[in-house]
Amino acid sequence: MGEIQYDELGPEKILELHSAKAGITAVVVVDNTALGPSLGGVRVSPLVTRQEIMRLARAMTLKNSIAGLPHGGGKAGIIAEPNHPRKEFYFRFFSKQIKHLYEYIPGPDMGSNEEAMAWVYDEIQRAAGLPEELGGIPLDKLGATGFGLSVCAGIAAPYAGINLKGARVAVQGFGSVGKAAARFLSEKGAVLVAASDTGGTIYNPDGIDYRELINLKESSMSVTEYKKGVIKGREDIFSLDVEILIPAAIPDVIHKGNVDSVKARLVLQGANIPVTQEAEEALQKKGILSIPDFIANAGGVIMAAMEYEKKTEKEAFEAIATRIRDNTRRILEKSEKEKILPRQAAVEIAKDRVLKAMRYREY
Repeated sequence: MGEIQYDELGPEKILELHSAKAGITAVVVVDNTALGPSLGGVRVSPLVTRQEIMRLARAMTLKNSIAGLPHGGGKAGIIAEPNHPRKEFYFRFFSKQIKHLYEYIPGPDMGSNEEAMAWVYDEIQRAAGLPEELGGIPLDKLGATGFGLSVCAGIAAPYAGINLKGARVAVQGFGSVGKAAARFLSEKGAVLVAASDTGGTIYNPDGIDYRELINLKESSMSVTEYKKGVIKGREDIFSLDVEILIPAAIPDVIHKGNVDSVKARLVLQGANIPVTQEAEEALQKKGILSIPDFIANAGGVIMAAMEYEKKTEKEAFEAIATRIRDNTRRILEKSEKEKILPRQAAVEIAKDRVLKAMRYREY
């Protein structure tokens, strides 16, 4: 699964789980706990790897730090199909194995949801992103991550030389994050012109009714079933003539093989690690502003942390708006002043808080 790389931040713990009898394989990475117990989602995918979970756990360390949360970064992955008929059994088995890993608080992620977190909570009384019936704030229903992306867009758009009102938007991965981003950006005057899922891309330069597209997805249909547009391939969404591109699905979708075709002026990283380091540098050279994942998509974890602290929905939305607005402006000002990538600016700020906290801990 690849050699483990350690650095000044971590990872602190890597737990690999396997049961031939139960038919489950999983991995948990606790990257850093200097700021508090690690908080991060449980990803469910047959393709998930230890290296991916390590990268995602580090992203959570940085995300939770710069968001000012009292949490370190962690992540887990269950190697299984997200719609597997034994999904509840897998989650309950997984939960029992991490019962005493108090440094890790599970949350929802790709392939898991509030129901899955209810199973986890039932087993170990420790989870974020719970159903409303258990005192949770419904992250996906409210569109926490998508809301945060729209806040980020409002600050970043002038830096990219675009006006958010009328800006054409393409969303790669029209799932819970992509749907919410389309909704909140449309409400701010942006125009959704393209969206993609595993079935392909739908494109209409005159605009797409995001409500109708959401209804299709909620009926278990592909975006390509939308009748008022042109169907294109999944990869075509990256090369469309738009102002804003939002990769909101899986890691590394913008890479050296397709970065030259990107025409957007602003890339908002809605997914975790959706742009490779090489591609991020190439975007900068092309004059395309790319906002790092742990800045742009922090709305979900901020709301999850607020829920864990028993805050209200109103307080959670206020925290998302304030922290993402301030952090986006902060990293872009630093990036412009020091002539560095926005990611480098963000990493330096986030690492500084973690390293200062580490001085007070016995390691």
